[in-house]
Amino acid sequence: MLCYWGAQVKEGFGLVKPDKVKHGNSGLRSMCPKTAVQDMSAGRSFIGFIRDGKVSVLRLRSGDSDHDGKLKQLQLNNDRIRRIVCGADGAVLLSDSGKVLIMDKSIVCKHLKGLDNRQVIQITCGDHHSMALTKDGQLLVWGENSHGQLGLRKDHPGSPSAQHVESLSGIPVAQISAGGDHSFVLSLSGVVFGWGKNSAGQLGLGDTADRHVPTVVNSLGQKKTVSISCGGEHTATLSKGGTVFTFGSGGSGQLGHNSFKDEHYPRVVAELWGSEVSQVRCGRRHTLVSVASSKLIYSFGCGIQGQLGNGEMIKQSVPFPVDLPSENNHEYTLEKLIAGKNHSFALFFKELGNELQQPKNNLSREILTLNDRMIDCWVSKSDANSWKAIKKEINTVFSSTASLNGSFLKTSSDDHYQTSEEHCGLNFALVKTSFATLSENKSVISEVAKVVQETLLPSLNPNPTGVEALRVYLLLPELIRHLQEEQRTELTEALASKILQLNPDAYKVLEMYCSKLPDDSLKNVVNLFQNESAMLLDKIAFGGIDWEIPRRLQKFVQILHMIYKVCCSTNRSITKSDFLIHEINHVLLMVRTKNAVNNMKSYPHMFNLEAKCRFLKDKEWEGTFKLTVRRTALLEDCYHQLTRADPSEDLRRHWLLVLYKEDVSKITDVNKRDFFINVFEELCAPDSQLLMYNDNNTMGWFPTKLSVEKEKYFLFGILCGLAFNNNSVVHLPFPLALFKKLLNAKPSLEDLIEFSPVLGKSLQYILDYSDDVEEMDMNFTVTWDNSEIELDPAEPGKMVTNYNRTEFVDKYVDYILNKSVEEAFEEFKRGFFKACDKCIVEMFEPEELRGVLVGNEEYDWDILKQNTTYEGSFNAEHPTIISFWEVFDELTPNEKKAFLLFLTGFEKVPIQGMSAVKMRVRPLFRFTQDHLPEALTCHALLDLPAYQNKEMLKAKLIAAINHKRGFWEE
Repeated sequence: MLCYWGAQVKEGFGLVKPDKVKHGNSGLRSMCPKTAVQDMSAGRSFIGFIRDGKVSVLRLRSGDSDHDGKLKQLQLNNDRIRRIVCGADGAVLLSDSGKVLIMDKSIVCKHLKGLDNRQVIQITCGDHHSMALTKDGQLLVWGENSHGQLGLRKDHPGSPSAQHVESLSGIPVAQISAGGDHSFVLSLSGVVFGWGKNSAGQLGLGDTADRHVPTVVNSLGQKKTVSISCGGEHTATLSKGGTVFTFGSGGSGQLGHNSFKDEHYPRVVAELWGSEVSQVRCGRRHTLVSVASSKLIYSFGCGIQGQLGNGEMIKQSVPFPVDLPSENNHEYTLEKLIAGKNHSFALFFKELGNELQQPKNNLSREILTLNDRMIDCWVSKSDANSWKAIKKEINTVFSSTASLNGSFLKTSSDDHYQTSEEHCGLNFALVKTSFATLSENKSVISEVAKVVQETLLPSLNPNPTGVEALRVYLLLPELIRHLQEEQRTELTEALASKILQLNPDAYKVLEMYCSKLPDDSLKNVVNLFQNESAMLLDKIAFGGIDWEIPRRLQKFVQILHMIYKVCCSTNRSITKSDFLIHEINHVLLMVRTKNAVNNMKSYPHMFNLEAKCRFLKDKEWEGTFKLTVRRTALLEDCYHQLTRADPSEDLRRHWLLVLYKEDVSKITDVNKRDFFINVFEELCAPDSQLLMYNDNNTMGWFPTKLSVEKEKYFLFGILCGLAFNNNSVVHLPFPLALFKKLLNAKPSLEDLIEFSPVLGKSLQYILDYSDDVEEMDMNFTVTWDNSEIELDPAEPGKMVTNYNRTEFVDKYVDYILNKSVEEAFEEFKRGFFKACDKCIVEMFEPEELRGVLVGNEEYDWDILKQNTTYEGSFNAEHPTIISFWEVFDELTPNEKKAFLLFLTGFEKVPIQGMSAVKMRVRPLFRFTQDHLPEALTCHALLDLPAYQNKEMLKAKLIAAINHKRGFWEE
């Protein structure tokens, strides 16, 4: 049954004889054509009907004609039509096969150009522009572009043939709608995009400026929008649950807000609140809504020609029910509302039990998305006929970013409607199981990979309009990890390239999405790019030098770096060790290849400690920097020469040569390790006044009040930088806070506890205090280095309470470790980085940096013994070697440390542990029984005489390790 009301029109439209039309109240008419109306549309000039796949149109009366034309059937050859949309002067038709035909004002039809065999599933028509949605999610537009309604660009003149709106590529579109000169698109997750004319605010963007490209209507975000309808200059949206929003021109009351004002933002139609509206349709200046539960239709807006259907010929600004025939409530169910310029229609179908007497239409109006049924079909069928159809389906889904982005939505609790810059709306459990199932059929997964590589990835838009377009970057890693090695490598590189091409805003959103990935999914992404990086590094190390590989490698490590930053900024179970790429060591071990990874120094989290230390050890020198010192004036000479050093002499690039000047006639080389041991003993001695020490004199910190010239902290920093640059372990009794500050990391309460356990633990007690006492007996002051300081100068005497105690402790720690030492530390830092490469220093974590400079105290002597090698006539079974280890085992802990100092020049163990000490022992020839063992510290080489017995070996070894040597040698 077809009901209609509004301006005078030809009785029965020619579909039935006039006497078959029933007249109801308030000017409503109804009729039941013998051949059921499948679809219809009303424009400014035509009304079109589809019956049994055939189209008939009726020309409406106009200013130069006082009667309607005759109902004429269009000549369409063999095209069966399933949808018609009428515009201002013509119509657009959609055939069962997905083809689009255009009817001009002379009712001549022709096929739309520019479709390129695409299957269209939706059409819509404005006054002078039209849009079509294809099955693979592409939006096509044609017609005039006077106000940007095509969404192409500002200077686009319009087009008679279909043009792709590339800015919406990747958006899984659910519905399209066109108004007078404006356009709207709705995504599967309820995101609304509008563009075109906006003179009355019909785009809902809060202003009246036209838009020439699709723009997200943020005020409709997360409103669960399920449909949109555009009028002449107003728009209505319907949310899941039945809430109606309207905006734009309100001059005829068409917004339903009990006013005739325009609205520039979407506003709820309050009179319909709680009615659970099921349909909303906008006419030129009026609006229709239906409520399925009550079988009522409401109308509001311009009713001057009866188009409101309630007997009132007025402009009505609030919804009132349409005066429908009574039989509608019992026999029929509303299928579709149609609102034209001055007409309104309601298309009903008879209820037959639980079914409707509605013509079946096999073609869906939804874009094709991946689902379980499809996947199971692909994996289970393998015959030739099925494979041809499967390949076609695979190509449709996996060549379309929109189709893929519309798959795997998290529909439970309508979660995907929450899609935003922080929420991607994907069901990752479904993603994992779907791609795992696909991988069970090698032919299917291989075909999928081929389509992704050849079509999908090249089509990705670096400037996506909406965040939904970014879902593909989260889906593809899960797919790629199921592929064979060759396809996996190619696709991973192509994906990395596309991610790095994203505009900064989109890249930032993708970072946010990665931060919200489930741990297992995020770990899979890390593993994917980590494994591909490892393969390329092995090719560099063991294959020929291909200079394309480092360029490809750079892409992978940039993605890993992005994910690493994400993990650092969020509390994730993925640790820093998960980002290590141990294969880097293979490259660094080979002189010919190590330069290939120099540009990776900016991503230190991928280097293990061994690789970082190798970068430091193998750095290239450009010259020599000489320090000539006297043992009686060691610091004085260092300060003097460093102060007067040539500013053009880059200490970071010069190898340090230390010379000892006993008198003018005698200048000798000094082992650098011996030099640093002695110079730092003087620098850090309590009487040097450079440091203040804690209560037990085990650890130092910068003083608040400087007792020496500020410049000495600069020189102190230079000496520390030289030690780092020259691989020397030194005595530097600082807490971890120093090394954090050098790396721009924030010191914490734990660092203060390390320096001053009593003070630090008292502050921890304040944080842990659980008694319900609002105000504590202390205020915001710190007593430090014989001074009392207000921590909150803006509020002197401020008391510590349960509510501000965290702030108090943070300010306390900040004052001691930062503010109070700012002057001395900044000078130290400036000197430190004058003498060593900042890029190499920043490769280390604070704990590692301390270990490189200071060493550690994990004295595993068994490892030293296991790693020792023997030369010449010595071997592990030689009597002298057996005696040596027996003597070594009998040494006291301090004597063993003294031996390590004697052997390596370090009293502490290198940061890499005792395994880094590779002692070599060789016989010392041409010796007398009075000779002491000798050591070449740079190589951990022990020259050991073959003494007559164990007792003599022990005496000589103890004498050797206690003997002054190196810099102090007489």
